[in-house]
Amino acid sequence: MSKMDAVRAMREARYAEAQARAGRPSPAARRAQPAAAAPVAPPPVDERDGAAGGAAGGAAGGLCGHRNISGRTCTRERGHAAKSHRYS
Repeated sequence: MSKMDAVRAMREARYAEAQARAGRPSPAARRAQPAAAAPVAPPPVDERDGAAGGAAGGAAGGLCGHRNISGRTCTRERGHAAKSHRYS
């Protein structure tokens, strides 16, 4: 058997196994009852004040406060719709 014949046989075997596996229901589908979801706590609110916002006041005054890699802070309003930030 050549190398290509062996590769073809392996590919066909994997294909046949995948076809057989596709016909069976998954273990999650066979469960009698779905698992109850654990209650999720809301994410903590990020309250940035002037001291934590940076040298220019950062988020003080309702600014976005997003920081880039070099540490500059966004000067757009909080929750702005623009995709880009304005850093200063």
